[in-house]
Amino acid sequence: MDSFATLAKERYSVRQFATKPVSQEHLDTLLNAVLIAPTAHNNQPQRVKAIAAPDDLARIDECTPCRFGAPLVLLVCSDTSAAWRRPFDDADSSVVDASIVTTFLMLQAADLGLGSVWVMYFDAAKASSLFGLPKHIVPIALLPIGHPAPDAHPAPAHFESLKLERLLL
Repeated sequence: MDSFATLAKERYSVRQFATKPVSQEHLDTLLNAVLIAPTAHNNQPQRVKAIAAPDDLARIDECTPCRFGAPLVLLVCSDTSAAWRRPFDDADSSVVDASIVTTFLMLQAADLGLGSVWVMYFDAAKASSLFGLPKHIVPIALLPIGHPAPDAHPAPAHFESLKLERLLL
């Protein structure tokens, strides 16, 4: 990819994965993207669990039907005890910070030639229980990652968008 705009436009949510595993080198590169994503006040409350073992992937399948056969799932969480809090209303940055990290992970995966899909459709309480997460570690997103299947393709509406004027306030 030659530019951010090209990378961002060409990546799509992959819902069909090949069985080929994600290499350790690619996993290491992905996890380094967690370190460079910006977070509020640089508190870095993101916590990420890399899940590739068959037993752990089966646990993911208990939480969502949306793994799509990916050989790797990143469980992106936020440590609410480490998140920055806005002084005006005490709102914390947990979901925003974890979302930024998830976006960086998706773009890094695309840059590596891997596919990914952001999954919010999962039972977060069940994931917390199955993976033994402490109460202050809150699951925000699942990110199935892998090599796209040969017949993987963008969803029909992927390249459609509203007119910019409709999105501006």
